[in-house]
Amino acid sequence: MSFLAGYMVPHPPIAVAEIGRGEERKIQATLDAFSEVSRDIAAIRPDTIILTSPHSVMYRDYFHISPGTRAKGNFGRFRAPGVKFDVGYDAELVRQIEDLCESNGVPAGTMGELDRMLDHGTMVPLYFIDQFYTDYRLVRIGLSGLPLSMHWKFGRLIQDAVEKSGRRAVFIASGDLAHCQKEDGPYGYRPSGPAYDKKIMEVMGKADFDSLLSFEESFLDDCMECGHRSFTIMGGAFEGTAVSVRKLSHEATFGVGYGICIYHPV
Repeated sequence: MSFLAGYMVPHPPIAVAEIGRGEERKIQATLDAFSEVSRDIAAIRPDTIILTSPHSVMYRDYFHISPGTRAKGNFGRFRAPGVKFDVGYDAELVRQIEDLCESNGVPAGTMGELDRMLDHGTMVPLYFIDQFYTDYRLVRIGLSGLPLSMHWKFGRLIQDAVEKSGRRAVFIASGDLAHCQKEDGPYGYRPSGPAYDKKIMEVMGKADFDSLLSFEESFLDDCMECGHRSFTIMGGAFEGTAVSVRKLSHEATFGVGYGICIYHPV
């Protein structure tokens, strides 16, 4: 069984009500889209959520998959320590992914965990999902400095592992878009910022996943995006699968791009 759905989502801590304290209402379209994603997941009732995050453990030449059976986290670094998470990992599926990667020459596994705590790239999506559905196990995966083509191959092997395991699984590609879209934003303005957002929303809005591989690394660096490799892994995970797309939202209110799309196999 291949993935039952995929989701392109951002991870702005300000979207969390206990952190935003009213400011989150300035990105209402993003909040509404998160709710739609969460309801969609609740309707599917997956066994496992596979989530790729730019803020999990990241290495230059290795994909880190979080080990163990459980992990905790909270938003203490964002002034909301009372918002806590305690999730179970799908350790069996992690082992299957590791085995497939080892036999196919993809450097990925559970070695080198530097921090067991959940990162905000993971917790922000889960904050919304948990309001509607909590009966899942998680596979948390970091990105790497390897080429985009290797991220795609990694995604394809994740798909193979899901199919072999028989898991009812969904894929969440967590990642913000360009970070340099406004002069008064946290990273200032560069023309590449809105240019990236326009291009990536066209690509993801058509599920034209193959085009993710054509983005120049220099362009990705200049626009200061953080989600492209997440999206590319998900693209590989849907290789060979026809999907329908619902492009729900795009905002850059605070100078950082947030895009949300839902993908269903057809």
